[in-house]
Amino acid sequence: MYPFYRYTKSIVKAVVAQKKGDTVDFTDTAEMQFRCSLTDIDNFFEMNNGRVFTLYDLGRTDFAVRSGLGQALLKHRWGLVVAGSTIQYRKRIRAFDLVTIKTRIAAVDERWIYVEQSMWVKGKPCSSALLRTGVTKGGRVIETQKVLDAMGRSNWSLPPTGYVAEWIESDSHRPWPPQN
Repeated sequence: MYPFYRYTKSIVKAVVAQKKGDTVDFTDTAEMQFRCSLTDIDNFFEMNNGRVFTLYDLGRTDFAVRSGLGQALLKHRWGLVVAGSTIQYRKRIRAFDLVTIKTRIAAVDERWIYVEQSMWVKGKPCSSALLRTGVTKGGRVIETQKVLDAMGRSNWSLPPTGYVAEWIESDSHRPWPPQN
């Protein structure tokens, strides 16, 4: 089940933080913390890999609220979508571990905002994800320039480089729909 209570709590915390001046810029890395609960673990008593992706939603939402993107979404009646992702797991997260999610914008192109996220326990990285995200209007992804204009960031750019550009290139060769 989706963690609606935890999601709502994280939004409230982000709104309060933003009102207190704890904001993030598009160039910043936002951090938030939570405890791995019993509803997050699998039969091996570690965080379920599917739950990791669900909890990364909380980090992206925190970033959106504290960066002002959340206000632009509400004002323009925009939505958010994840259109692709890749993840690496390196260390187990156990029940009751204090987890820090780090979220940052890794790149922006004409259509997509590439978000890098990671989970950390006791200063050690546990997982890292790269997501292709977009802002939507009426079910369609809108140009990122329109989003940047609405945020007062018309001249801001962060073109894909390094592993982000390599992932975009590699993913463009993947057949869609998948072949049997």
